[in-house]
Amino acid sequence: MELQFSPTPMPDSSDEQRAVHRVAEAVHRLNEAVRRATEAGYSVELVRTSRIHDGAGNWGDQIVPTVRGATAAS
Repeated sequence: MELQFSPTPMPDSSDEQRAVHRVAEAVHRLNEAVRRATEAGYSVELVRTSRIHDGAGNWGDQIVPTVRGATAAS
């Protein structure tokens, strides 16, 4: 018997749920990267660089990381 692959239908979710899920996934990956950098001896700070607006009352913050190099333990 030949196996046939077909796409799995996406769960029914609203635009809002998809937007929240996308942001949550990205934040999870960012937090993991910050944890790994910290464990490697670096200091990481996330700094808001701008705030975007859509003209309809919605806004979002955009950030960049600042990383301080590893320091020798005392």
